[in-house]
Amino acid sequence: MKIRQASFALRVVRRHAGQAAILYRRSLNPRQQERLSKVVSLSPLAFTAGTPLLRAAARAMSGSAARLSEGPFHPLDGDWGARVGCYALVASGLRNAERLHKAAVSLQLADGAEAAWWFGLMTGRRKSRAARALRVLLEAVK
Repeated sequence: MKIRQASFALRVVRRHAGQAAILYRRSLNPRQQERLSKVVSLSPLAFTAGTPLLRAAARAMSGSAARLSEGPFHPLDGDWGARVGCYALVASGLRNAERLHKAAVSLQLADGAEAAWWFGLMTGRRKSRAARALRVLLEAVK
């Protein structure tokens, strides 16, 4: 799938602390043109802990030879984009790599429709409450 057809896109970037990622979502701008807009970024720790999820998401769209390389956008469909978005929003501010990895594995196995529902809740008005609830369900926090 080409990046122009994808609902979400993932971009791997280099930061001082290591590799990180930025998740983009296709949306309409004020002129009613489709553009990729930034949703959330993954810290280097969250990127490292969630690499299996991110790799599976990239491979689902681009084939088994896809690699998480820096620079270009990696297209993601709606299901995988929602899973990665949920992980990124859950991982925001957390520092326990073991729990982040556990959350990433749980989201990798999650249903795409359920992940989309949670993603919608976490990007709505009461986002902090939904993020906290999903963190507890995924055992990302005690």
